[in-house]
This record gives sequence, C-alpha cells and structure tokens, in this order.
Amino acid sequence: MSFSEALVSHLATETGLQPRQVVATLELLADGATVPFIARYRKDRTGALDEVQIRQIEAGFKYAQELEARREVILSSIEEQGKLTPTLKQQLLQVTSKTALEDLYLPYKPRRRTRAQQAREAGLEPLALLMRQQPAEQHPATTARHYLNSLITDTEQALQGARDIVAEQIAEDARLRELARNTLWQQGLIVSSQAKGISGPTKFEDYYTFSEPLRRIPSHRYLALRRGEQEKVLKIRLTLEAEPLLHQLAQRLRIRPNAWGDQLQQALNDSWQRLLFPALETELLARLKQQADATAIDVFAANLREILMASPFGSRPVMGLDPGLRTGVKAVMLGATGQILAHTVLPLIQQPARAQDSFLKLLRQHPVDAVAIGDGTGSRETEAAVRQWVKSLQPSPLVVRVSEAGASVYSASDLARAEFPDLDLTVRGAISIGRRLQDPLAELVKVEPKALGVGQYQHDVDQKALAQKLEQVVESCVNQVGVELNTASAALLQRVSGLGPRLAEAVVAYRDSQGPFRARAELKKVKGLGAKAFQQAAGFLRIRQAQHPLDNTAVHPEHYPIVEQMARDLQLQPSQLIQQPQRLHTLNLKAYQQGDVGEHTLRDIVAELHKPGRDPREAFSAPRFREDVQTLADLSEGMRLEGRITNITAFGAFVDIGVHQDGLVHISELAEGFVKDPHTVVKVGQVLPVRVLSVDIARKRIQLSSRP
Repeated sequence: MSFSEALVSHLATETGLQPRQVVATLELLADGATVPFIARYRKDRTGALDEVQIRQIEAGFKYAQELEARREVILSSIEEQGKLTPTLKQQLLQVTSKTALEDLYLPYKPRRRTRAQQAREAGLEPLALLMRQQPAEQHPATTARHYLNSLITDTEQALQGARDIVAEQIAEDARLRELARNTLWQQGLIVSSQAKGISGPTKFEDYYTFSEPLRRIPSHRYLALRRGEQEKVLKIRLTLEAEPLLHQLAQRLRIRPNAWGDQLQQALNDSWQRLLFPALETELLARLKQQADATAIDVFAANLREILMASPFGSRPVMGLDPGLRTGVKAVMLGATGQILAHTVLPLIQQPARAQDSFLKLLRQHPVDAVAIGDGTGSRETEAAVRQWVKSLQPSPLVVRVSEAGASVYSASDLARAEFPDLDLTVRGAISIGRRLQDPLAELVKVEPKALGVGQYQHDVDQKALAQKLEQVVESCVNQVGVELNTASAALLQRVSGLGPRLAEAVVAYRDSQGPFRARAELKKVKGLGAKAFQQAAGFLRIRQAQHPLDNTAVHPEHYPIVEQMARDLQLQPSQLIQQPQRLHTLNLKAYQQGDVGEHTLRDIVAELHKPGRDPREAFSAPRFREDVQTLADLSEGMRLEGRITNITAFGAFVDIGVHQDGLVHISELAEGFVKDPHTVVKVGQVLPVRVLSVDIARKRIQLSSRP
C-alpha cells in the first residue's frame, strides 16, 4: 500500500517525526500489525517509536481519511450545483483541516430558507452587490426604488433585504469567519451565572458569578460548568469586546465613509450579532468540550494505567472479604493461583463472637499471607475487627484495603456467572476482591474499564472516545506485562495482541481438551489461529514449564535463531545462556544484524536474557494506617499520616488515609516546585506520606499536603 507524499509530509509535521518513520508505521498498520507488536518487535523499522507515537500516526491517518472522504462529498455537491470554479476547487483541495473545509463549503451548503434567500427570491441580489461595491455616485435610497415590486413595497424593505444578503455573505466568507473565530478564541471570555429560578447555595455556587478567558479555562473547570448547566443550575455563555473585531472586519470589507458604507456597516453589525457570533459561540463551546474531553480522557487513561499496573501481591494465598453490615461479611479463601479453597459468611454485626471464631478457624485451615478487604460500605467496621482478630496470629497476615470499584458490576456479569455458576454473586465479589490483591491486572480486565471509576467527570465526556482510549490502555498494559498462557482466563487472553475474543476462547478450549501448552509453537494447532495471529501474539505469551527456555521470555519466536546462534558462538545451550547472561558482553552484536533485526531489537533481546520474563510492575507495598485514626474526627491539623493514592485529577490527587473519606492533595501541595501535571510526580496506587492541612467534618473534606 502506497501513501501520498503530501499525506506523509503532513503527518510527519503534525507528529514531529521523520517521514520514513511515518511510512514504516503506516505500512505495518496496513499489514495488520497491532500497536503493541509494532512498539515491541518492530523498533528497527519505525526508529523505536513508542505506543503513543504510533497511535498519533494512526489517529492522524484516520483524520486524513475522514477529511478526504468529506472533501469528495463537498466537491461533488458543489459541482452538481454548477458552482465549482477552478479557484474554489484548488482551495478545497489544499485545506488540511475539517473546519477550513466546512468554512469553504458553507455558502454552497443546502439549508433551510433564510432571510437572505427570501431577499434573493425578491430580486434584491443586484442591490446587495451594489452595497458591497459602495458606488459614490449613487444614493442607496434612490437606487433602492428600482427594486420595488409586488414583494418589496418600499425602499427600506429593499435595503433591509440587501443587508440580509450581505450579512449572510459576510458570515459565510471563509477569511472573515476565520478572523472572527480566532479573535473570539483568543480574546473571548466564558461566563457563567445562576440559571433562572436558582437561589441559595448549591455545589456550583462558586460559579454563580464566574468568568475566565476561553482559551485558558482548565478542562475540569469547563466540565464542571457544563455539569452545572445540564443540571439547570448554571447558564453558560461567551462574551467578547466586539468593537476591535468589528473594526478589523470593516477594514477587510473596505467600508467607506458614505451612505452605502453606513448600509454595509449595518449589515456587518447584523451579521456579527445574528449569524456569526451565535454560530461561532456554538462551534467554540463544542471545540472547548472536545478539548476538555481529550484532556480529561488522557487523565482517566493515565489513572487506569496506574490502576492496572498496580503492584501485584503475587502468587500467594489470600483471604478476600466483601464487607456487609446487614447480610454479613462474605469471606473467601484463595490459593496461590486464585483457586477457591473455602467460603463463608461472617455475621460481624449480628454475632461478632461467632464471626471471629469463623474467621480464625478459616485461617487455621487455610493459612494466608494477606487479608484483602473491599473498601465499600461496612469496610471501616470490618477492617477494625479484622485488625483486632489477626493480633492473635503468629505470624499475622497483612491486612490490606482493596478498591472494589466495579466488583459488583463484575459479580453480576455473564462472565462471572460462567466462571462461578454455582456461587452467589456476593461470593463472586469477595473472590474478585481477593484476586485483585494477588494480580490486579489479571482480575481487572474482567471489568469494563469505565466501571473502575477512573476520573471525576468520566460520565460527562464523549463516551465513545473514552471507551476507545481505555480499551487501548488495557491492551497496552496486558501486553506490557505479558500473559501466562496456561493459566490466563479468556478475558485476559483476548487483550493479547492479535487474539481477540474468538481466538481467546479457542485457546482456552484447546487448553481444556489437550492439556497445558508445552511450547509457543503449539498455538498454531489452535483452530482459527493462523500465521498472522501467531506472529502478533506469541511474543506476549509465556509458558513457565516450557520445552524451549525462550518460551518463558519476551523474546519473539522469530528471533529464536538469533539467540541460538549467540549461544552456539559462546559454546552454550540457550538455557545456559539465560543462566549466564553476562557472557553476552563478549559478543559483537552488529554481527547478528539482519533484515528487520537491528540495533534496537538486539538490545531488547540482550536485556530480556538478563532478566527473562521480568514483570515491569513495581514490588508490592501497603500503607501503614495509624490505628488511632479511624474517622474524620480523629484527624487534626499538622498530623502526619501514610496513605494510598486512589485517584488523580488535573487539580491534584485523592488519598485514602484510613478514615473512609479520601483527602485531597491539591496540585500546589504535591511537591516543592511548580507541578503542571500531577501524573509527573505521583501515580494511582502509590503509598504517600501526607500532612493534614485542614478538616471540614460537615462537608466531609480533608485538605492534605505531601510537601515536607
């Protein structure tokens, strides 16, 4: 597949990359390669582009395709009208943005019957042309008499009709429209006020008399304004000191100081107030929403990545507790690989002594290294009891609070019913909580990403764009970590590069009927899994007890011959090379370059042989909550605590400090210096030492600082 030089040049400029990198990426994508595969195994083709850069090229190419399709429709439409001049065609072919394309199309766009159209039908277009020309030798009122007819009965009506035509022409002039658009964007203010009938305090009272430069308003603030408007508490509008702009537009129109110039000025003022400003206000608010959505979605995506890449507790036995006050605490004992060993209900409130006996009995029968407690309703009471009970155990298991966001969604899903058909959904919830501690990624892929509560305004943004971005993050994380082929669920396997739901089910079906995979090459026996799917998936799948030692590494099977040659050159077997990776330093890597295998690929191979199957996630650590702090009332100004970050927004980070109400570390309190993006200094799941700045018990607000 070939790509035009103009397209490649445009994408290279937009992304700041080399044209050859753009071409290589587009060729790989067109050939069916996935983004994770390209980023990991085709570095020498792309110049080591990462996933973000590859997706920029992918998105830019999609935009260009959509632009080209729309251009064809517009060219065809104008040609059918018989109005496609060579100059207009050239302009339409040269524009590189959808906005500019639509601006050029606007005068030719089919529309409802406007005032200007009615004036044209009444024969006033020649009068409008004279108004644009402003002839000094003629007076408007005198000239207008020549245009009276059965529809136009007086000169003022004729001049009004001509002004309507000119006003529409001004509003549809691409150059004038662009000037007005840029001015409104650069100098306009977004203003909010109380909606009619609203009085007294609400959660939006800070915005009752609010204004901010349109181009500077942060995404989270604009989304807050929109939510207030949707709840009919606020009214939003744009304002602009229009006189300077109108003066510029008048200069562009070359308005003269005569009677015709007065008519043209009236038409300009009307065009601005009635046509241009309302249309541009709608357009720019939509642009602002689009930009706010994009920024917010990036924040949500960063949060999701950190949630999914949270440190795993590992393959160790745990107890999962789903707190419940009225119905009791659901308890599940899980083995090291997440298998269910036992489950029961602890009547914590109704019969606390019996609950304690049942709890300790379970732990004696099935010792665990940690107790995972869901952080929903009843978690405070459950955690307090469990911390007391485990004191009698030596060694006592770690007690960890786990986010149960989305657990109820999962437990009631078809996937959960298929996985645990004989268990109550509350027990499924406890299983999910326990497994989330063992391996967050493997368990959370079973939940729709949006159900994980990744951001403050996630329900206010473009849901299609959000879902697409979050799916990309899940795919990226799964392939970055890698998947154990013989234990992974279908839900996890379907996120592996090149597989998808159908092939994931086929892999599990093969595994169930034939037993564990012994080699990556055995994947080729799975029904429907062809050479392309194998190429895209194999490198991201691991087999712990594999026949070939490289099958438990991130080295791709297509690169096995290179590793085997390295081993032979060192007079070793591949398995010995993995055990003695320091021997690789004696090799000249350039000698192994061939085809698509260059410096980047060889460096990755060497790094993988030094740490085969390395998990990129950080080692597990849990915050140490103070036992004397259980509620907001226990907090005091200046108190120092340790907590875990639960969410990050554009304005700061929310931290769980053990009082069942997250505190906020404002962006200005995250570090000593200026912080533009909280994600550059903290991440979701991070254990963070904090200091209490203030506590508002009535409003349930805690202000924290992580500065020294």
